[in-house]
Amino acid sequence: MTFLIRQTLIYAVPLMIVALAGVFAERSGIIDLALEGIMIFGAFIGVLFVNMVQEAGVFDQAKADGDWLALQGFAMLAMLAAAAAGAVFSLLLSFASVNLKADQTIGGTALNLMAPALVLFFIRIIADQNVLNMARGDAPSWFMLRKTDLGFSRTDDLGFLGETFIHQVYLVTYICILLFVVLSVVLYRTKFGLRLRSCGENPQAADSLGINVYQMRYAGTTISGALAGMGGFVYALTTANCSSNGDVAGFGFLALAVMIFGNWKPLNIAGAALLFGLFKCIAASYTSIDINGDGICMLKEIGISAHVYRMLPYIITLVVLAFTSKKSRAPKAEGIPYDKGQR
Repeated sequence: MTFLIRQTLIYAVPLMIVALAGVFAERSGIIDLALEGIMIFGAFIGVLFVNMVQEAGVFDQAKADGDWLALQGFAMLAMLAAAAAGAVFSLLLSFASVNLKADQTIGGTALNLMAPALVLFFIRIIADQNVLNMARGDAPSWFMLRKTDLGFSRTDDLGFLGETFIHQVYLVTYICILLFVVLSVVLYRTKFGLRLRSCGENPQAADSLGINVYQMRYAGTTISGALAGMGGFVYALTTANCSSNGDVAGFGFLALAVMIFGNWKPLNIAGAALLFGLFKCIAASYTSIDINGDGICMLKEIGISAHVYRMLPYIITLVVLAFTSKKSRAPKAEGIPYDKGQR
């Protein structure tokens, strides 16, 4: 059960933060279908940052000394680099949607097509192969937090909570959860959040009160890009061994499904992300999940094809959306280019 919870969080947290990214964009009135592409680009920049810093040998001494705090700082710097890259990449969508008043669905689709091509092009130039990896070592040895790092011995039993949430975890996972909570409060409990949401519901009324709709939509989409880029790197770090290959296994589209299923509300999104994360965990680790602790991996023993397990998260996505999409209420002005002269 410890393994199941730990792995579920690893898959659920990127979905949560990227779904919240979609909320910021769409609450401002911009449809952000480009989440997949921004995740891909953010993952690439984050992995490239790790690779370049390792090549420069900046954290080599910290690694040799077992200075886990410095290494966690390294991971956070990479996450910030990915967030900055995602924010910059999202400006393409902002410019097309706000300044050019282009169709936002087409704009997002174009970025989703461009991102993997661009990333693979750069990877071929930098690494002369189709995958960019860390320069040295692997993600668990550099960035995973273990109980020995906190002063415990390998044989110490920390109990269920300790073994689940302290041992063999990534600190970036908890940073993303904290960021999710803080930004949810910002969106629903601050003046900025109220103004942002008003631009997605009735931009004409917001403009009449002196709110710059164009500026707020740029802000919403930029925050969305930063969160999606960060989520892309966290996905690459925790599930792909800090590597980039122009793919994030459809997590951007799953995040869109989580956002719609959660009805654009953070608390609902968190629950939906945990549900999808659970099925993604089952799809990836069904051969080693021991639910009862009796040493028997029941999901492996029942003889269902591995392909069925791999399809499970996406099948669940389709089923859930089929039953819940009619009750979902998107922001009223979502996807509609703002015309200042229209009333």
